[in-house]
Amino acid sequence: MALSPRFPLLQRLAASLHQLGWRDSAWLAMARLLAMVPGGRCALYRYQFVAQAVAPGSLCRGRGQSIKVTPCLAEADLPPGPERRPGALRERYRQGAQCLVARDNAGMAGWIWLLRHGCQEDEVRARYALASNQSSWDLDVWVHPERRGGLVFARLWEEANAVLYAQGVRWSCSRISRFNRASLGAHARLGTHALGTATFMRCGRWQWMAASLPPYLHLSRRPDDIPCLAFDTSSLPHYPSLELTCRILKQ
Repeated sequence: MALSPRFPLLQRLAASLHQLGWRDSAWLAMARLLAMVPGGRCALYRYQFVAQAVAPGSLCRGRGQSIKVTPCLAEADLPPGPERRPGALRERYRQGAQCLVARDNAGMAGWIWLLRHGCQEDEVRARYALASNQSSWDLDVWVHPERRGGLVFARLWEEANAVLYAQGVRWSCSRISRFNRASLGAHARLGTHALGTATFMRCGRWQWMAASLPPYLHLSRRPDDIPCLAFDTSSLPHYPSLELTCRILKQ
């Protein structure tokens, strides 16, 4: 039976349960409650970690050539994009990140960030390390809202694959919000392998972490007390090409 429009809260709850399931819906409800604490002192983040195969080939099969993807080597050269925490982009470059920017006839269409040797998390106090030299890290895959549903996402990954494969990378690891089903679905269609999950809760200076991989639990108060999560892709199977990914994208 459809819910009456007079009960928008119940409608949102039903939609959340349908999209996220009861467990992540409960975490999302807690995150929204913590976000109501004055001053933004409390927050909750729940992450899914995945690995995606890196292989030569074309995701777009020659389409989308009007979408140009080029590296941006300095923060000062970045085109206007999504707002991020002050200093976050500068910190990415300090860590040695490479930003690939997608542009079309209308301007900035999206970006993806690549870090060759793991990264420091933007949102919480955490460090992601890579146990294999055939792995890299990607983060903040963003597509302009007006370009979503097109080929921008695929073109970004097409160019990222070429860059990483030339560097000897065979797996690209990333974290995705468990509350962002659209992003989880987009990555799943590219053929990802789950690496684990982690939940972070921050309140003032205190931060609590519970993860499905070592160190599993972590509680800290100092900015320099940072848990390190290590990801090993050496046992994952390699795809010989992007043909499987292409077939997945057509579904």
